[in-house]
Amino acid sequence: MDFSFGTVRTFGKGWFFVHVLAGVFSSSALAVTQEIRASFIPDPANPQNNQFINQTPQSGYCATYVNDCKAYNLSGLRLPLRFSAIHAIEPGAPERAGATLKAPAQWRSLNVSNVVTGESHPVEIRIGALGSQYVLSDTVTDLTGASNDLEGHNRLWVGGSWGGAPGSCQHGAMATYGPDSYTFFWRTPSDSACSKAAAFSIPWMTYDYLDLGYELRTPDPLVMSAGLYTGELNYSIAPGGDFDMGDNMLPDNSSLTFRFVLDVQHVLKVALPPGGNRIELVPQGGWQAWLQEGRRPARLFRDQTFNISASSKFKMFFQCEYGGIGACALRDTETGSTFPQVYLSVSLPHGITDMAGQPVRQRPLTDDSQGTIFQPKRFLERAAGTLHFEIPAFYVEQMLQPGKARRYAGNITVIWDSEV
Repeated sequence: MDFSFGTVRTFGKGWFFVHVLAGVFSSSALAVTQEIRASFIPDPANPQNNQFINQTPQSGYCATYVNDCKAYNLSGLRLPLRFSAIHAIEPGAPERAGATLKAPAQWRSLNVSNVVTGESHPVEIRIGALGSQYVLSDTVTDLTGASNDLEGHNRLWVGGSWGGAPGSCQHGAMATYGPDSYTFFWRTPSDSACSKAAAFSIPWMTYDYLDLGYELRTPDPLVMSAGLYTGELNYSIAPGGDFDMGDNMLPDNSSLTFRFVLDVQHVLKVALPPGGNRIELVPQGGWQAWLQEGRRPARLFRDQTFNISASSKFKMFFQCEYGGIGACALRDTETGSTFPQVYLSVSLPHGITDMAGQPVRQRPLTDDSQGTIFQPKRFLERAAGTLHFEIPAFYVEQMLQPGKARRYAGNITVIWDSEV
């Protein structure tokens, strides 16, 4: 007696994508917008890496001194923000009337939303460093009477040049200078202001641009559906604002907007071994006990392996050629009647769980298109799973009659669907 199924087909949505957009800025009269780009693409060569990759082009200090920023997990941007003194910086002046810098160093959070479905996830950013090039109204030798530029920059400020950071700030590894300019980069571990007091009168000074070192915290891409996610975070630039350079050094723009675009790319692929689309249901140990001794088998079954590559949640269900209730019927090829019920269940590889975080072992499947949802905990590449097909004893007893041969067949379509 031969029991067989037709094709077991697999369906998926192929590749999915995760990225964050950045690297291009736009400026208007009072605002600067900076986009930040990152991406998640599952890597079969490195399946344990389930992190976004920041693809924002590096610029400014961190582009030149990559290792210095990398050691503190900072990425760098140079922004077209200019600050100019509105009056002279005098020795003994209050900090806010001189040279003081304050960055939003604490973590800020925003939600990014899928542009199609509205699904949202949190992203966090902190400003971990500030830098610029100050330009003076005159050379440091003329301002201080020093014999050379290095001596002049050291004498111009109480406590020495800007190569050493004041207060809670920490200086970067490198600084450069010219006759009337000094390029600096200070790490900002806290929101506290860092101030330099002038030792000589400085008639006028500017910061020609703003270098930022920033750090990101991105969501777990494995719990995100594929697609583009966008969101914005605004910072004020003003005395008393998020970026605060004191009451003397005023900005030419009043706000900075970070625009995030997350592009999530996922994988869902299922492959059967050759011949795996034809399922023959047989008793434990074969048919010999029935044919030779008349002992009716307890059940008919087949375990069919498959390989799955997955990086995000998916659902599974099945469709029947011949209907059933939570199972599929088979057709008697001789009489045309449909009778026995085939039940399906699935065992998934380690690393894929149900939505309660439990392992998946012989989990029953249904013909409900809402399906049963499963969640990878990491990217799996060609991991082995098993489909379990079974006709229980109740139906086997009615199918097998001594001296009567029957053949039952039917198609069952098993669906792995990434659109959850």
